[in-house]
Amino acid sequence: MDSFAKKYLVGLVAVVLIAAGYWYLNRDTRVADLNAMLAADAELAEYPYPFRVKSLANGIAIMGSPRSAEVPVMQFLRTAFPALRNTPVDDPAMMAAQDTLVDKQSRAAKLVEAEEDVRAVRWELDERWYNEHGVFLNR
Repeated sequence: MDSFAKKYLVGLVAVVLIAAGYWYLNRDTRVADLNAMLAADAELAEYPYPFRVKSLANGIAIMGSPRSAEVPVMQFLRTAFPALRNTPVDDPAMMAAQDTLVDKQSRAAKLVEAEEDVRAVRWELDERWYNEHGVFLNR
């Protein structure tokens, strides 16, 4: 290996180590703790959408949600539950699935809000979840 290649390799390794160290020192362990608590909840663990805290600042937990004003809840239900893909909106199975989503999302919020350092939960649409499931939202 010539001199330039050695210097380039050393510089590249240094940049990677600095970036990894910066990420490690600046990660929010409290968010990781909250997400571990949510993942450990048996009732939430069985649901196809993983409720997660994205960030926590000034007592406000930002959580991912599969629904918003811009994305109809039916979009989520038909994505998360393939058996409902061709089910009409007013079908009892679709209504039950919607009620279950409300229950699970409320449970996730209550668990997070029960923590001493959390005053409120704010929901944000989880576009990443949709993308991972082959749904690309045009908002």
